[in-house]
Amino acid sequence: MASGQLAFAEPAADSTPGKSVDGKYLDREGTPTYKVSADGTVDWYTYSGYRRYHSECHVCHGPDGMGSTYAPSLKDSLKTMSYGDFLGVVASGRKNVTSSQENVMPSFGDNTNVVCYIDDIYIYLRARANDAVGRTRPGKHEDKPEAFTQAENACMGKPE
Repeated sequence: MASGQLAFAEPAADSTPGKSVDGKYLDREGTPTYKVSADGTVDWYTYSGYRRYHSECHVCHGPDGMGSTYAPSLKDSLKTMSYGDFLGVVASGRKNVTSSQENVMPSFGDNTNVVCYIDDIYIYLRARANDAVGRTRPGKHEDKPEAFTQAENACMGKPE
């Protein structure tokens, strides 16, 4: 294994929501996850993740998370990547070097436009990985929870 490359020991956990805490859904393991209602309504965090992904990540990883010629498919990666590994790669970056190519994921650990919404981005990509949401902007979403606004303001350093 090349230096800086992560090993993924096991598939990601079942994405079925086990509970909701302040409007954020968690699976049975306590990992953030998505909820899509029968009518296609997504939870706020999935919707926010779509928006944040498209403001920061799509340039390299493609408009729908399916990758590009120089960045891997996050839709595929999230099928086996753990939440902890995802957080680590986004915060610290990663470099993969083979004899035919060099891929570099920059660190986003100091970028508040990513870090403050990292769970949202993860939730959206997890929904994409499980084909729970399509390639386009979700048509309907739950209301923004007050806890989301409070966390966003605190992370961005906005006064209350």
